[in-house]
Amino acid sequence: MARIPYVTEEGHPELADLIGRFKAGRRGNLINIYGMLLNSPAVAETWFAHANTVRWKTELPGRLRELVIIRVAHLTRGAYMLRQHVPKLALADGVSEAECAALADWSASDLFAAPERAALAYADAMTRDIDVPEMVFEPLRPHFSKRQIVELTVLIATYNMLTRILQALQVDLEPA
Repeated sequence: MARIPYVTEEGHPELADLIGRFKAGRRGNLINIYGMLLNSPAVAETWFAHANTVRWKTELPGRLRELVIIRVAHLTRGAYMLRQHVPKLALADGVSEAECAALADWSASDLFAAPERAALAYADAMTRDIDVPEMVFEPLRPHFSKRQIVELTVLIATYNMLTRILQALQVDLEPA
């Protein structure tokens, strides 16, 4: 059970426009993370803008984005993110259910191409150790532009932060 009550549309008509934008951007639903963040409308609004930018306004392919998000969720025990992304969002971006499962231990799998393996190793280092050794960073360079490396870094950091918010506030899983 969430530690802080969710803000609802019915209980806060003054937030109807903002809630409407959130619902439009999330398949018509006010998902729990936004219901929680709406306790601080300005924070909720900036988070929504940031999350949409990281997910939809980068040069990263959707498949790679989903692989990295799901890997971060595995590393951080992010049940909420796994529920949101597996299988629906992952499948929509070309990630199979077998690949989603393999992300729990991607290094032992042969399902991922060299660029994906470089990005997953980078996600592992950023999430587990924070410091990224050169031997993990350098393999990104042949596969990604400078812009894409920055975008990948922000994507990984964003989903690490999201996990910490979700877990600290005990945001409930969305219905399956």
